[in-house]
Amino acid sequence: MADLEKYKEDFFLFLEAGFIAVNQADEDSALKLFRASQMLNPKSYMSQIGIGYLHLHKLEVKQACDTFQEVLDKDPTNDMARALLGISKTFSPDKVAEGEKLLNDVATTSKDEDIKKTANTAIDFVDNFIKTTPSPAEVNNKNKK
Repeated sequence: MADLEKYKEDFFLFLEAGFIAVNQADEDSALKLFRASQMLNPKSYMSQIGIGYLHLHKLEVKQACDTFQEVLDKDPTNDMARALLGISKTFSPDKVAEGEKLLNDVATTSKDEDIKKTANTAIDFVDNFIKTTPSPAEVNNKNKK
């Protein structure tokens, strides 16, 4: 563990690199970077949020929701986890209203302006694309008939 001490200041570099790897669809690197950042700062929930973001990016909605909920179980005031959980839920046809409620709550109560912007952008996306007719749920139901 003494070797890790000299890298503690690099926590945010590993974390940010993990998010960049997710955005470049490099799952292997993202996981390694998030795990490295978690080793450097096990008290931070950002590494776990990064893993949830990876699940969301891959549209693994249930895993994303579970990961963000785990963070919220430990830290109920984590606005980033709340916003990302809201976004994740809006991709589940039976949880759109629940996700939208979370997003509206974060958009009005968060003290972080960037998280508010993210929540508001997600609300606009839900209004313009998810709640439009036919919704993804309606298209899916038509295909089942």
